[in-house]
Amino acid sequence: MRSTRRSPLHGGPLAYTALIAATLVSVFPFYWTLVAASRSNSELSAATPALTPGPSLFHNLGEALQQASIGTALLNSLLVSGLVTAGVVLSSTLAGFAFAKLRFRGRGLLLAVTVGTMMIPPQLGVIPLFMLIVRLDLQNKLPSVILPSLVSAFGVFFMRQYLVQALPDELIEAGRVDGASLLRIFRSIVLPAARPGMAVLGMLTFMATWNDFFWPIVALSSQNPTVQVALKSLGQGYVPDQSVIMAGTLLGTLPVLLVFGLLGRQIVGGIMQGAVKG
Repeated sequence: MRSTRRSPLHGGPLAYTALIAATLVSVFPFYWTLVAASRSNSELSAATPALTPGPSLFHNLGEALQQASIGTALLNSLLVSGLVTAGVVLSSTLAGFAFAKLRFRGRGLLLAVTVGTMMIPPQLGVIPLFMLIVRLDLQNKLPSVILPSLVSAFGVFFMRQYLVQALPDELIEAGRVDGASLLRIFRSIVLPAARPGMAVLGMLTFMATWNDFFWPIVALSSQNPTVQVALKSLGQGYVPDQSVIMAGTLLGTLPVLLVFGLLGRQIVGGIMQGAVKG
């Protein structure tokens, strides 16, 4: 009798070659940043630039820290990105659960309005938003960057779509039969099921907030900047010092890699969980 057990899938040489090529292409920009940050400006301007790291990395890092207060900017960006990520993930999970599993009047209209706000260019709201933070005396202060970003329409829609598939209605009904309150159901049932989606949303939000340049440069001054605002003042002069700029960029990239490393297991777990359920 022929066995019905499926053998594990194995990629051929072409698949592995494509994966290796994609990995090298993805890693090369970061490697070049490291090379440029460890070389002098004259070496980078040579007809044949070096392709290996040099001995000037710590010198260039020190120049970057001195020129643009990168240390203060890193702390500010960590605070802003951390608080915004926490706020977006929590509010989006709460709202996504409500839109996905609760029944209330006007649910469809509210969801449509929420999604519709994603089609409005954020540049249209810059002037009234700036007038508001001036009225609240928040200009040049970190709350002016944190407060407008604590709620995300994309995050609400993302968590709603995730919870529709990942959270069975039977679990919620079982919690209600056991007498659990809505808050207890959210804490004990929804949060464990939503953890992979929350990790993905947290990574995306952290990266978007960390890399945001437009609103922070409007709301903050050069004395109290985030990383992206501080980087614009690096290597200034008649001939921009590319090595110092790359050193500052390297410092600004490391926290994002750290966050991805911390959340990577949850992200992969969420993908595998979705594949098994699908």
